[in-house]
Amino acid sequence: MDADALADARRQEWESLDRLSRTRHLDGAGVDELIVRYRAASADLAELKTSVGESPQSIHLSTILGAARLRLTGASDGVTAQVARFFGSQLPAALYRVRWTTLVIAVGFVLVAAGVAAWVSSDPALVATLGPPDLLKQYAEEDFTGYYTENPAAEFAGMVWTNNAWIALQCVLFGITGIWPLYMMVQNAMGIGVAAAIMAAHDRLDVMVLYILPHGMLELTCIFVAGAAGLHIFWAWVAPGRRTRSEALATEGRALATVAIGLIFALFLSGLVEGFVTGWGLPWPIKLGIGAAALAVFLIYMLVVGGRAARRGETGDLLEYEAGTPRLVAG
Repeated sequence: MDADALADARRQEWESLDRLSRTRHLDGAGVDELIVRYRAASADLAELKTSVGESPQSIHLSTILGAARLRLTGASDGVTAQVARFFGSQLPAALYRVRWTTLVIAVGFVLVAAGVAAWVSSDPALVATLGPPDLLKQYAEEDFTGYYTENPAAEFAGMVWTNNAWIALQCVLFGITGIWPLYMMVQNAMGIGVAAAIMAAHDRLDVMVLYILPHGMLELTCIFVAGAAGLHIFWAWVAPGRRTRSEALATEGRALATVAIGLIFALFLSGLVEGFVTGWGLPWPIKLGIGAAALAVFLIYMLVVGGRAARRGETGDLLEYEAGTPRLVAG
């Protein structure tokens, strides 16, 4: 066999196979043509190797066939593509899925905190049970605000970041219990309510609000999102639908675990605001503006970017070749 003659005769077919293997989107006819040309080129390669062994023509054809094989069978993306897909589709879609539960938790949190604050502050006897009057006064006038500046800014930012990230991780990872996320929300809401009652009893509630809002707008939103993700995992166990409980938990756990990872980054941002903005000498309008901007970035990412990803069919779960082929269910 003349390898050059075969290459000349099959050149257009091989070039067509190469072109099809590089085409990003193929319709049904294109896939059929790719398969037909792949089989024909495979036969050409076998004939070349049988007749003349290794040759420039067989090496060239092997390269084309390798690209076509990957196009047919699929291949995992590189690290850069996976990171881009995670932050561009998977994470925002997972955040978008829990938006309404997040809102319900936020409203409930505010109601519990406000209710506890109003109840305790309305009765001096209840305030007195919280501690000696001199210690309560010191807390209201010195300790509350001093908490934000008693440590170097970088150290304090790292401390609150790790603490809040741990709370968020607990809400997601232990969400299957259905109790732990609610317990964390109620516990934190009552803590804020009691602190507000002490500050209100000493006419410094406005100081508390000003010190909490710059970082708290984003920080508390992240905690609400974590609680919502945990409750969604719990609900997948309670009401799996057509899936088995193990399948539902695996799917929801993979999809919503991305929330925990994403919240680490968001809480890092809120930690920077708390460490470098809240307790330091900037005008309050600027502090509140920085906090509002940080929250706005997160909400745009969650609602706008996440909404677009959800409309593309993204759920936050792994791709099929990463997670394994799902069980097919009729109906």
